[in-house]
Order: sequence, then C-alpha cells, then structure tokens
Amino acid sequence: MAKTRLSGWGRNHWAECDFLEPERVRDVGRALRTSTIARGLGRTYGDAAVNGQGLVIGTSRLDRLISFDETNGMLTCEGGVTLEQIIRTLAPRGWFPLVTPGTKLVTVGGCIANDVHGKAHHSQGSFNTSVQSMRILLASGEVVTASRDEHPDLFWGSFGGLGLLGIVLEATLTLRRVPTTYFRQRAVACDSLEALLDAIDENGGTPYSVASIDPGATGARLGQGVLTIGDHATVEELPANLARSPLKTSRPSPLVVPVELPGFALNRATASVLNRVIKLVLTRSVAISHYESFFYPLDAIGEWNRAYGPRGFTQYQFVIPLADGRRHMRSLLDAIVSSGNLPFLNVLKRMGPEGDGPLSFPFEGYTLAIDFPIREGTAELAHRLDAMVVEAGGRVYLGKDSFLTPASLRAMYPRLQEWLALKAKYDPRSVFQSDLARRLELLA
Repeated sequence: MAKTRLSGWGRNHWAECDFLEPERVRDVGRALRTSTIARGLGRTYGDAAVNGQGLVIGTSRLDRLISFDETNGMLTCEGGVTLEQIIRTLAPRGWFPLVTPGTKLVTVGGCIANDVHGKAHHSQGSFNTSVQSMRILLASGEVVTASRDEHPDLFWGSFGGLGLLGIVLEATLTLRRVPTTYFRQRAVACDSLEALLDAIDENGGTPYSVASIDPGATGARLGQGVLTIGDHATVEELPANLARSPLKTSRPSPLVVPVELPGFALNRATASVLNRVIKLVLTRSVAISHYESFFYPLDAIGEWNRAYGPRGFTQYQFVIPLADGRRHMRSLLDAIVSSGNLPFLNVLKRMGPEGDGPLSFPFEGYTLAIDFPIREGTAELAHRLDAMVVEAGGRVYLGKDSFLTPASLRAMYPRLQEWLALKAKYDPRSVFQSDLARRLELLA
C-alpha cells in the first residue's frame, strides 16, 4: 500500500489516497477500511473513484476471465476485466460486448458502477441489460450474489451506484454474437439544431446513432452538426480485402500524448480548428468502419486527457425529456456558446426508456455531453446549466460530474431516497466512500 496522488479522467480534482491493488479476489475483503472505494482504470471524469480521506482499492489486477459458454454468449469474469480484454479475447470467436461506452478502456465493475451507455441506448439500453448476476463484497465482509431474482434491490442499486453499495468482484454478462467486427455507417450533415434533431428522430430505427455539433455555431446555425448512423456489417457487405479477416481485432495504439500541454494551447483558434477537423472527418467517413473507429476513436490516442492542460477539464453531460426538449436544448446550447468558455469534443444522442436503477442516469430524451477545459467561471457555468437542466426535468450524469451540489442532485434524481435506503441497509456505517459521495452527501 502506498500514498498515491489520484484524480478522475478529467484531472480537475486531485487527492492523496492510500492505494492498494490486490491480485486475488479473496484479498479485497481483508483490505476494507472504514473509508474505502474501488477504482478500475480511473475513467470516471470527476471524483467518484478518488478518496482523499481513506483507501482506494484498485481492481485492475482482478482481471481473470472465469468461464465462457459459447452456446449462449455467457461470460463470467472478475470485476477488473476490461472491455478491451473481452474484445481481444472473444471478438475473434464472433462475440462482442452487448453494450459499450465510447471507450473500451473501462472495467466491468466500472461499467456497472456507472451503468454506462453508448450510441445504441435508444435501441439496446444501458449496461444493466447485459448483466445477469454479480458477486458483490459488502461492507460487512460478506460476499453475496445479486441478480434480478436474488437481492434484486442490491442488483439494481449497484447500476449507477458509483461503487458505494459494495465492490463487484465477479459478474456474469451476456455478449452479442457478431458476424464481423466492422460496421456499415452513413453521415448526415445538418445545418441547424432543428435539422439535426429531426435527423436523429427520423433514424431512430437504426441501432447505432450519434451526432457531433459545432459548439462555435450561433444564431440560425446553432447546433449545426453531423449525425452518424450505423449497424453491424455482414461478411457479404465487406470489401474483399476486409472479408479475408472479418473478425479482426486491433492492438493498443502506440500514440500517446507524452506530456501535459500548456494551458495557452487551448484557445478559440485551436477550438475552431479542432471542430472543423471533426466535421470534415465525420462528413467524409467511410461506408465500412472497424469497431475501433466506430466506437472508440479517442482510444487511438493514449492519455488524451493531458491535452487539456494543467487544470484539466470537465465533461458535462445531461439528459432532458423529449417533451419540450428541443426548446430546452436550444436554451442550453445558447447558454454554452455565449458563456465565454471553450467547449471542445461533444456528443448528442437520443436515449431510450429509463431502466430500473434508482441512480442510473439514462431516460428517454435528448442527451448532450460536452468538454470544458477548466477556466475561471467553469464551475459557475456548470451550476447555471444544472439549474436549467432541473427546470427542463432532466439530470446530469454522476459518472462525469465534478461540480453538482446536493440540492441539485436531489432535484434531478427522484428515486434518490430509495437509493439512500439501500445505502443504509447494505452499508449502514458508510464504509464505502469517495470524495464525490461526501460532496453529494451520498452516505448512510
């Protein structure tokens, strides 16, 4: 165990933590303290996997694939297994994660803790749809099995529960049978927010759908962007050179941002250039795309979060209901582009029906995720946007949050008291804590 300076992926909040990485599941329970949180690869953006007042248990060495049933795609694995491991091992045999976020460099335990979603939420739901059961280490030291039938309250409370009910030691997942690791895709350029949302709604029957907007566009062009839609490609749809290896996987990218870039490297000029490049790449996207570029374009650049400079960044993601959603989305975009902040990468999607997890983020509506380098006034902007999201009947994603207040949390998550009752039931002494849990008062 060693004192380690840790942050979330946004690198905007740092704390000295006691850090331990057990190599065996049996060693995790022995390490529990009165203030403990689990941490996978540290891809939550804010302070959800940081614990400046206690212990952080790293799970990256708990990475064993335990069993796989080729007949039904059922995988049992330890909580520290990453989606990258699953893909590298099982995609050559025709199996792929049922639900995946925008990076494969996340652990199964982290996917559960944040109930991650991707560009197919409108058609396939979030990560909970793929999980059949899990073995969870409770604060008491007991290990219990949670599923839809056994301890169902613990099962559902763990999705979006940020690791505050227990540590996922093992999980059983359903994988998807795929004919290839390629996708057919098409780009639709739209000159306004209304046109972009029209295109999203009109293509709702396509399994995968995601848009990127130009955050510098204002007035009548506000929200202009590019929608990319796609689906799994069959072997027959591949060109001859790709059809020779239809289940190809990739090695980790050698490209890495080597050092933290200086803050002055991010300015209006570089933001404008970056957004123009993104639009050009999207509108000229190829008809057949490998899973790496289709799902995980940012994984091609290791440690890309360093590019935001020494103060880091926050990714602000919200979802608002479809009812009056266009008006509210326009108001939120207006507030963003007129704020003087420098928004960078962004994703706009439509989400499907709400799941059963009381702290799970997604519900049916429009969601926008957008990056802000930390500047003077960034926290104030986040609070202003929070108030607008509350007014619209929406919520922010806790797995990416850095600035939310307890009052805003309670206004956004109507089932919060239900989850707090689970916290009191399964962790009455609040053994599982994090800086986020204390900030948002998510303790028993």
